[in-house]
Amino acid sequence: MTPISDRTFVLATDLDGTFLGGSEASRDALYRWIEARRDTVGLIFVTGRDPEFIVSLTRGTPIPTPDYVVGDVGTTIAHVTEEGHCEPIPHLEHEIAALWDDGAAMVRAALADMAGLTLQPTEFRYRVSYDMDPATLDPEAKPRIEAMGYDVLISADRYFDVLPRGVSKGPSLRRLVAHLDVDEPRVLCAGDTLNDLSMLACGLPAVAVGNSEAALLEALPEAPHIHRAQGHGAAGIVEAIAEFQLHPEIEEVRHAV
Repeated sequence: MTPISDRTFVLATDLDGTFLGGSEASRDALYRWIEARRDTVGLIFVTGRDPEFIVSLTRGTPIPTPDYVVGDVGTTIAHVTEEGHCEPIPHLEHEIAALWDDGAAMVRAALADMAGLTLQPTEFRYRVSYDMDPATLDPEAKPRIEAMGYDVLISADRYFDVLPRGVSKGPSLRRLVAHLDVDEPRVLCAGDTLNDLSMLACGLPAVAVGNSEAALLEALPEAPHIHRAQGHGAAGIVEAIAEFQLHPEIEEVRHAV
């Protein structure tokens, strides 16, 4: 297969609500379009999901397998093998691991008595994640963690993620794109929630799909490289590819979304 650095266009997309969002017809059209052009279209999943979920998502389904993954809200940077396994890229994760160190135990201890947070059962390598009830959340939770030297990312009004300071989707994606020697203007970032903000505002061409949460749209700067789509999910991605003229054959799928 053509190296990703030599492909015409690379889609770096969030999953829930974005690549997996929109109508079934829109998703099917986009997925088929990508699969028919794997030599000219690169695919990177940039998601809060963990690698195990990503592998299971594409196995035996019409969802295209990505070339690379920026997972766990930016704390995992991995290559996807021909067998469909996610293999972390150690030298791209070295700084992330050093910043996190033994953070998981300290974060869990610090938030053990905090109202409004329920620890998620999945154990992540370099983050701790909670389901959040905004109505009962202890207002001391976020400042307590930030005082310890970690970042807190709240998204969709129900997720409370604790990350190494300075680590999120945007910086990790930029690191991967540089490592792959992909020209930045050929990359489209796509997202729909506040945890996509660092990716959509990182300077690469970007789209906030039509079903984006209000908090993301309010936080996004007005900039020529950021498209606010009308189409939801997959349809919004297609709309942005056409808007930025990132692939000469995108018009072939526009009518289907």
